[in-house]
Amino acid sequence: MAQNTAHITSQTSLIPALKAWEVFMNDQGRSPNTVKAFLSDVNLLTQFLPPDRILGAITTNDLNRFFEWMEKERDVPCSPKTLARRITSTKSFFRWLTKHGALVTDPAEKVLQRSAISPLPQVLTEDDANAALLAADRHRREHKADARLYTLLYLLLTTGIKKSECLGIHLNHIDLESPNGPQVFIRYASPANRYKERKLDLPEDWIPAYNEYVAQYQPVDQLFPWSPRRLEYLLEDIGKEAGLDKHLSFDMCRWYSILRDYQSGMEVDKVRQKMGISKIQWREIHMKLKQLSA
Repeated sequence: MAQNTAHITSQTSLIPALKAWEVFMNDQGRSPNTVKAFLSDVNLLTQFLPPDRILGAITTNDLNRFFEWMEKERDVPCSPKTLARRITSTKSFFRWLTKHGALVTDPAEKVLQRSAISPLPQVLTEDDANAALLAADRHRREHKADARLYTLLYLLLTTGIKKSECLGIHLNHIDLESPNGPQVFIRYASPANRYKERKLDLPEDWIPAYNEYVAQYQPVDQLFPWSPRRLEYLLEDIGKEAGLDKHLSFDMCRWYSILRDYQSGMEVDKVRQKMGISKIQWREIHMKLKQLSA
């Protein structure tokens, strides 16, 4: 058993077990936000169960009652999506206890997982995307030329990367001399997210704008060295200039990119890999892509 779980047994109560789990997740390189969310979810058990209840005395029935209480009886409303996440967190906690020998059987194993499908996203049409690109390109042609808007927008529309991934791009992640054509390497600092790392093709006609942008702004390390909010404002401004009736966003560009790939006949697993998501996450995304295509 791992060092930070060696003192946890079936006779241990919830609070010290949760503290050991926190240490374990941090050691595994989980992001601070993930650790905080998981702990917040499972900590609610300490409000529901008696404070002296030991791990070995917690049953599947206790957990089912806990989720029923959270959904219908607790003062704070719990949305289907939040409930689904809290069930996932609780299952993860008890699976960890069982795997490391603190419990012989996992009381959360037979708890029914709920799925909460979020609403369909608002997507850009082909006309929307072209209008936004034209608006961004006009800034390249002005007396005081500015290629930043076009470089950012065209990158998002063609690669489908997330906001955090865009902010994580450094100049040395861009390879314009690759034998397979220009590429960008999407990298992650945390080892827990290494499965999301991937190389994505860049369109050849993006390169002139990129070179103009680098010459104009001279970024030293990070490709777009601005705050997330600043980049969001830039996208919103492009959308307004293009006359869109939508608030142009990172997420909207991502959905446009993957929907276009999906509708073009790209193999579904290649679409999934391009997005950098797991097969479990892909289930909901794939369902939405089918609906959006229809």
